[in-house]
Amino acid sequence: MLCQFTVKNYKSLRDEGTFDMQAAAISEHEDRVIRDKDGELYLPVSAIYGPNGGGKSNVLEALHGLVLKVLKPLYATSNNEEAVIVSKKTIIEPFAFSDVSREKPTEFEVFFRTANAEYRYMLSVKKDIVLYERLDRVKLDTGRRSALYERSDEGIELKGAFSKLRISDELSDTLTLLSYLGITYRKNEVVDDVLEWFENGIDFLNYGNPRQELRMAVANSEDVKELVIDMIQEMDLDIVDFRVEEKENSRIEVFTKHIVDGYETELNLSDESSGTKKLFGLLPFIAESFISGTTLVIDELDAKIHPALLRHVIMMFTDMEINRRGAQLIFTSHDLSTMNSEVFRRDEIWFVAKGNGQNSKLYSLVEFKNKKGESVRKDAKFDKQYLEGKYGADPYLRKIIDWGKVNA
Repeated sequence: MLCQFTVKNYKSLRDEGTFDMQAAAISEHEDRVIRDKDGELYLPVSAIYGPNGGGKSNVLEALHGLVLKVLKPLYATSNNEEAVIVSKKTIIEPFAFSDVSREKPTEFEVFFRTANAEYRYMLSVKKDIVLYERLDRVKLDTGRRSALYERSDEGIELKGAFSKLRISDELSDTLTLLSYLGITYRKNEVVDDVLEWFENGIDFLNYGNPRQELRMAVANSEDVKELVIDMIQEMDLDIVDFRVEEKENSRIEVFTKHIVDGYETELNLSDESSGTKKLFGLLPFIAESFISGTTLVIDELDAKIHPALLRHVIMMFTDMEINRRGAQLIFTSHDLSTMNSEVFRRDEIWFVAKGNGQNSKLYSLVEFKNKKGESVRKDAKFDKQYLEGKYGADPYLRKIIDWGKVNA
């Protein structure tokens, strides 16, 4: 489970911003939160809104970049072709519109939970060089806090459960210590617990990568397939089954089975509507998230999906009878049909807006205050006020082009 993520000096995110999945103390939809074993409350859903080019995707990219920085060395010798492809995308870029920022490191801090503990991982990187790194742990059963290691320009200090481990004197300054521990001490239960979250506890879905979208469809999990079929039928599509054929060169084809007025036929997924194709790229990930209780991160969830289906997907995550394992959905969106108090709590709505210096600011609806210092009411018309520009992240152009002058 993702608890909190903070980033500073990453692309348009010049200043420190914190994305929080901890539930705020507010009196709305109190039955739609994840209650962990120690009583702490977390959000099952968060949506990020903002104008095109405002920087909302950079929030998700920053989190993805941190995860890949840790996993890339683990994938370096992997025979998994997809893992190798993904590992090549690790680029951590600082804010570009300032000489000062370009010379400063990018800083990350993430709090996440496994079944056993809550971890805090900090990483400071400059041009791929690791400048600072730290890992702390809190055991959920006892509440005991302990530092596991700290790495700085003064050296590496291993603590607590890691105190007996040994680190090579030739550790590369581009390699995170967490990656090194994963390569060298993966059998250590704490190391494995941490890296299991990075590898399988959080998943990123990008609609621009069809290879990634369909990889879940070839999973050998009957549980995933069964849940996908159930969700498709609940969405009132006439698809009753599907199958996957693996072709040469790892190519796959998906076939959907339809029954219309008693007549049964099969279609290649390529012949289906764009919306159905997107659902097949999306639903296996959602099914796996529900089954395993993972955090699913999606850029532009609303792309080519009908607003009614978008709402249905969101409401599945906020229904604790369906979402029994504490799955989380984090996504960016432009669709305003779901931006209302029936679908979201105020702490589940986030905005990203750019300032005059091209720097993006991240903030949630629950913490937003107007010029009078007043908070947004829980029964407010969120979509209407957003369109009126009252939340700062104006979805429209700041300045409309005068085409009369252009064409004069």
